[in-house]
Amino acid sequence: MQKEIEITMAPESMGSETAVKEALSAALKVDLARIKGYKVLKRSIDARSRKVIYRLQVKAFIDEPALADIFTINYQNVSNARPVIIVGAGPAGLFAALQCIENGLKPIVLERGKDVKQRRRDLAAINKEGLVNTESNYCYGEGGAGTYSDGKLYTRSNKRGDINKVLQIFVQHGATADILVDARPHIGTNKLPHIITAIRETILNAGGEVHFDQKVTDLLVSFGQIKGVVVNGTNRLLADAVILATGHSARDIYELLHHKGILVEAKPFALGVRIEHPQAIIDAAQYHCDVRSEFLPPAYYSLVEQVGSRGVFSFCMCPGGIIAPCATYKNEIVVNGWSPSKRNNPFANSGTVVQIMLEDVKGDDPLRMMHFQARLEQTAFNLGGGKLVAPAQRMVDFVEGRLSADLPKNSYLPGTKSAILKDTLPDFVSSSLKNALPVFGKKMKGYYTNEAILVGVESRSSSPVRIPRDRETFQHPQVAGLYPCAEGAGYAGGIVSAAIDGVNCANAILRTV
Repeated sequence: MQKEIEITMAPESMGSETAVKEALSAALKVDLARIKGYKVLKRSIDARSRKVIYRLQVKAFIDEPALADIFTINYQNVSNARPVIIVGAGPAGLFAALQCIENGLKPIVLERGKDVKQRRRDLAAINKEGLVNTESNYCYGEGGAGTYSDGKLYTRSNKRGDINKVLQIFVQHGATADILVDARPHIGTNKLPHIITAIRETILNAGGEVHFDQKVTDLLVSFGQIKGVVVNGTNRLLADAVILATGHSARDIYELLHHKGILVEAKPFALGVRIEHPQAIIDAAQYHCDVRSEFLPPAYYSLVEQVGSRGVFSFCMCPGGIIAPCATYKNEIVVNGWSPSKRNNPFANSGTVVQIMLEDVKGDDPLRMMHFQARLEQTAFNLGGGKLVAPAQRMVDFVEGRLSADLPKNSYLPGTKSAILKDTLPDFVSSSLKNALPVFGKKMKGYYTNEAILVGVESRSSSPVRIPRDRETFQHPQVAGLYPCAEGAGYAGGIVSAAIDGVNCANAILRTV
């Protein structure tokens, strides 16, 4: 007999199989000896009261052995199958490739950047020397922005596709099985490169292709039908289906489409700063303690406030994390955040951003939001003084409008410079943040403090451009066979939702065969 039930556990008991069985026995009113095994279905931390507990949704096996779930996909060989060109080797492109193989199609993945191993050298140059390789950085390269941006797998995209399948594929390629049960699953930047490499090997072993340093510079279109792409300005690759999974930072792709008369649209996005606290402040606030228990992970938070007509919200919160320089062009500052798997760094950071509406940027240019974004990133670069040094300010100093006399120790490796962040942010963004931050401090004890640093600018929360597509066929309305995909097209916002969108695009191609 099998029964599903929710139980609660003290953090210090979580590592004990006996303690879980005893809790099941008590909750189900069944003798302990009859509990032959169990499977945790979901796991979350409940810190709403002073006594922090874990909540577990568990399947108990009573009077019968526990059966392990088996997940396998046997990828067929597609060496000689119909080709599908996939532009971009981020989560959308890689999962599109895997789904193509399942569907009997041959994926040809073209990535402008380098593989994960070679990419590390360029990241080191960014962090240590402030040098940006415009084709290989935190956004471009194998795995896309996801590889070196934490590996958060939390998503609300359950209506768009099979989240569990995406998570199972990650596990199949080396992720810990914890991501299948955690309420906020997380892989860690240190583990993602090995997983991404394993996915590439699966694609290659099935007869697919993955090519690096292959920048798509033109689309071949004839009478409203995609015919292929041009790579690195000269090489032509032909296919009647192209998935455009280039990520939200590939401005040259938006410019290419606009130049060719292929419809693109301006899209609202969000803009702000990356805020970093000592992790101990966040732990104390969320766990109601002076010192976090060794049995609890570094604490997480999520904050939102409406200021007039604008939403101000935290996102991509990184407990025990690092602020990273994520510019893709020279003379720009873009900040993001990530955490290693153990989340054991002394700081916690989160993007804290304000909604930008279409009416905030006047004109009818479909690329105007992108140009607006770029100008702010260039202003931040100039304010920092070069070499990716970022303008920064203590939190209370920012709200009260004074230059910080000094800055706290922080995780941003290229360095920070005390500046008036209002000088790099639009007035409506700056004023919205100034109003929201003290309110966040009332919601979470200790949040509003001059021990926190604001680092500018957090500007790539989502794409400022949408590439339209038909809801049923997933194809661009003007170009048959062109499938705008995931974050870069404006249809996803994170690793899992991007992966799901890649799967959906691959399935849409199969429906048109």
